[in-house]
Amino acid sequence: MGALDRLSSISSQITGSPAGGKAKLLEKNPDDVVVTAALRTPFTKGGKGGFKDTQASDLIVGALKALIERSKIDPALVEDVVVGTVLAPGGGATEMRAAVLVAGFPTSTAARTLNRQCSSGLQACVDIANQIKTGMIEVGVAAGVESMSTQYGPGAVSEFSELLESHPESANCKVGMGQLSEQMAKDRNIARKDQDAFAAASYQKAAKAQAAGLFNDEIVPQTVKYEDPKTGETRTITVDRDDGVRPGVTAESLGKIKASFAKDGSIHAGNASQISDGAAAVLLMRRSTAEKLGQTILGKYVAASIVGVPPLLMGAGPWKAIPKALDLAQISRDDVDIFEINEAFASQCLWCANELGIPQEKINPLGGAIAFGHPLGCTGARQVSTLLYQLRRTNKKIGVTSMCIGTGMGMAAVWVAE
Repeated sequence: MGALDRLSSISSQITGSPAGGKAKLLEKNPDDVVVTAALRTPFTKGGKGGFKDTQASDLIVGALKALIERSKIDPALVEDVVVGTVLAPGGGATEMRAAVLVAGFPTSTAARTLNRQCSSGLQACVDIANQIKTGMIEVGVAAGVESMSTQYGPGAVSEFSELLESHPESANCKVGMGQLSEQMAKDRNIARKDQDAFAAASYQKAAKAQAAGLFNDEIVPQTVKYEDPKTGETRTITVDRDDGVRPGVTAESLGKIKASFAKDGSIHAGNASQISDGAAAVLLMRRSTAEKLGQTILGKYVAASIVGVPPLLMGAGPWKAIPKALDLAQISRDDVDIFEINEAFASQCLWCANELGIPQEKINPLGGAIAFGHPLGCTGARQVSTLLYQLRRTNKKIGVTSMCIGTGMGMAAVWVAE
């Protein structure tokens, strides 16, 4: 029995749903952890988009300032700000604390960073929620940011020591995700035509959503400095939309792109997540606190899961994490109206969805990272605003956010819109 098959037998044990779970989930209680504001910057193409010359710290300043303005929260009430970021040297701790102060929070507001790779933004949300649940804080901000333009590259991973190289599973942690996804696509028979069809649908949904202004609820424009690569002139520009969204993409047009990781491969630039820059922020507090402060409640956080899978099966993370999160929330797959599953690669996202039996129409209804980008530390926080606004817009209630995580992990969370 292979590793994926062994995982499948484990996963099948945790997909049951207790009776009456959905009704209980929709109840409102004073101790609920609620979201009263959620937003993001636009996402721009790494190395050439509107944010290519903007530091991650400056992007998070913009997102945090917008969060204060939108929510009208007194910044002095915010006790902690947690920022997910992956590529920043030293974890970005110093500059993110500085960014929190620049954004308008007083010195009494604490700040820290965290790195759980692609789930960093979601982990920030869960950390703040858990701090509220335990009474450690009453009000907190979870955020995520990445400047892949300024900080992406080989230096993001240190050389492995002889000790780490000597352990098979440990050594597998440094295998590139493109190679992993290519191998997974071959091993699990995920055809390129299916990957390209999934990716094309992501582009088409995002283009339609952008044209209809559906991202306007969550996106806050940012004014930044931009150096023109042709003239060398630096000018001030305002970025107000995702620049990776491309109308007119079809499965046929994607089918013409050369594979990136193997001559006979199926993974390429058009069916994998875009390298991007961007930031997102989420304001959380106890429901009783929100009502006392007159805050508008967008939704509530319910539960989250974090799981490990073999490093070589990195892309399978959501397939194992989602059933566990549903179990913790005491609901079934069919109770969920929308699944925001990060499109690291079309291959892994499609495989996870098919294995879990999730209908395509419930997955990323506005498109995903293939279409508009995946700033690593930001995505998990971005998904919260995308999900809650789309649930409210469509008069639906229950949503799940999830992603695979480099080195072999997965994370998922359950949210309810109000």
